Amino acid sequence: MSSIKTERLNHAFVEEISYILHNEVKDKDIKFVTITGCDISSDLSYAKVYFTVLDDSKKIETLEALNNAKGFIRTNLSQRVDIRHTPELKFIYDNSVEYGNKIENIIDSIHEKENN
Repeated sequence: MSSIKTERLNHAFVEEISYILHNEVKDKDIKFVTITGCDISSDLSYAKVYFTVLDDSKKIETLEALNNAKGFIRTNLSQRVDIRHTPELKFIYDNSVEYGNKIENIIDSIHEKENN
């Protein structure tokens, strides 16, 4: 169970990383990234940052670009979020949006079959 502090940091990290990616990173591969969540470890040493992209075919290139910009993002994050030690960032592609779309399509097809 996560504490209130880590929940607050998770939310702050999502907001600040999103801002950094959209306004300060110059890489074109990162411009259309959406940060969907963050999970900071209980000892505040690691942070899993979940992201999605508009074009699914670019998720590998986007992951590589995010990993290349990890140091820049972490440095800017340390200046924005008041924390003694900024956690190591690990970027992970978030499949939940795809999964939700798949479930929605299944439900739609069931409704179509019932109506016909």
